[in-house]
Amino acid sequence: MSDLAAKRGAVPAAKKALFLVFHIGDERFALRATEVAEVLPRLPLKPIAHAPQWVSGIFAHRGALVPVIDLSALAFGTPAQARTSTRLVLVNYQPQPWVQAHWLGLILEQATDTLRCDLGEFKPYGLDNREAPYLGLVREDALGLMQWIGVNELLTDEVRALLFSAEPSP
Repeated sequence: MSDLAAKRGAVPAAKKALFLVFHIGDERFALRATEVAEVLPRLPLKPIAHAPQWVSGIFAHRGALVPVIDLSALAFGTPAQARTSTRLVLVNYQPQPWVQAHWLGLILEQATDTLRCDLGEFKPYGLDNREAPYLGLVREDALGLMQWIGVNELLTDEVRALLFSAEPSP
């Protein structure tokens, strides 16, 4: 059989997706690369008064003010460690399809690796953690479990209203 005939009869491979892998403590997590706008070094931030402890602040980037949250502090109450591998990752945050997407900065530890895998490798893990709706499907490999973070589920309505006001101030 020729190579061309073999290719025509071959079943297409399952769609692979690219993920940015990071850590919170010893645990591994992943963000879908299509949600990542940019990976930056950790930058100085202006604090936001009366914001939850896990809201790290805000900074100006390319003409936009970008709020930043510390995912480690949000998930486990402990701020991310200041390491050389700690990054400020800009994600496209769009909680509803009819709402304009905004940049949201995430402080992530050890955000230096990527993973390409089949989406189907991530499975439900059987817990309903209503306090953390951003914790998604889980993938198991030789290193243990890795959990997918749902970017659009990171903020509560109250925090979203604080960080992304509907109308700009006059």
